[in-house]
Amino acid sequence: MPRDNKTPLIQKIAKQAYITFKGLRSSANVENKVVADKQSELISLVTAVRAADLKIAPRKTKASSGAAGLQSPPVTYMHICETEVFSMGVFLLRTGASIPLHDHPGMNGMLKVLYGKVSVRCFDKLEDDLTVSTTPCFEPPLATFQTASLRRSVLRSVAEYSENSGPCLLTPVRDNLHQIDAVEGPAAFLDILAPPYNPNDGRDCHYYKVLQTVAEEETDRKGNQEQQGEEKEKENEETWLLEIPQPEDFWCGGEPYPGPAVSV
Repeated sequence: MPRDNKTPLIQKIAKQAYITFKGLRSSANVENKVVADKQSELISLVTAVRAADLKIAPRKTKASSGAAGLQSPPVTYMHICETEVFSMGVFLLRTGASIPLHDHPGMNGMLKVLYGKVSVRCFDKLEDDLTVSTTPCFEPPLATFQTASLRRSVLRSVAEYSENSGPCLLTPVRDNLHQIDAVEGPAAFLDILAPPYNPNDGRDCHYYKVLQTVAEEETDRKGNQEQQGEEKEKENEETWLLEIPQPEDFWCGGEPYPGPAVSV
């Protein structure tokens, strides 16, 4: 036991993530108590991690400006480790940065803020066959070829997370699509995905934007006449998404991970 106390927390997290998600893949029943206990243990370890455990210092609040600011990426990634079971790393968001709405096909995930604060909007896809009769009119209108990229979804939650929050979780069927925005300054979060993205295995990252129907646009216009400036999203309401290419104003740079070495 004393020897275990010397093991870096991030190493414990990596080991537990491997055990947990390997068990999740091999278990026929994901509600299995053994799997649930392993996941609970992983959540407990992830909840305890802080930026100092990874030797990461919070960045300055001031946003970059000028030519240097335009050339530096809004988001950077520190790779920690990756196996066939899971990947783990740290995303660092500059002040005002956003990771656009994207999905995690067939994947589980955990997001734990290390410093700063992020707002996370989570969506679920609704599996339905789209027909002309079920597709509403949008404002602005869509081109005919875009209809194939339409996805019915539901907004599950909008929440803010800080270093004192527990992890934000996603599964293949729940909260699988999300957008992450830095709030009131720079932020960083530990990111665990299981299994990792792999386009050759059907796990590519797709980006989306939220569409507004003509009916919603009219409702919003009337509402703004009564109460201006308040944008209120209703959870568990059907939402239409359009799959889009990676937004031009988003790209992710890389930087070295400064924390304890991890082996799995």
